[in-house]
Amino acid sequence: QVQLVESGGGLVQAGGSLRLSCAASGRTFSSCAVGWFRQAPGKERVFVAAISWSGGNKYYADSVKGRFTISRDNAKNTVYLQMNSLKPEDTAVYFCAADLVNSPLMVPTTTNSYDYWGQGTQVTVSS
Repeated sequence: QVQLVESGGGLVQAGGSLRLSCAASGRTFSSCAVGWFRQAPGKERVFVAAISWSGGNKYYADSVKGRFTISRDNAKNTVYLQMNSLKPEDTAVYFCAADLVNSPLMVPTTTNSYDYWGQGTQVTVSS
């Protein structure tokens, strides 16, 4: 079992930055790929970024490429999402998710690939 808790959300002006954290408990976290997803009101949950359990592979949605950076510290059981140059369209609830994978390089990008989810943290970007 893996439990995930997101933090770091808040209200920020367009062009600003936030860093989200996803803290995990459970001995298998270091064998999990971790993804960030977001869900705006009335819309589906969509992929934002993901990182392999080794940290060696990362993948980003086109909409955030060049602005967001995902990283992880397995010693702290934490994954981060650094969000820069935020735009109003980035406003959403952000969720982290963990997927037990067999390969240190796998980077799943679909919601149904992930086994464990956090409760989400709200990010609001004002124009």
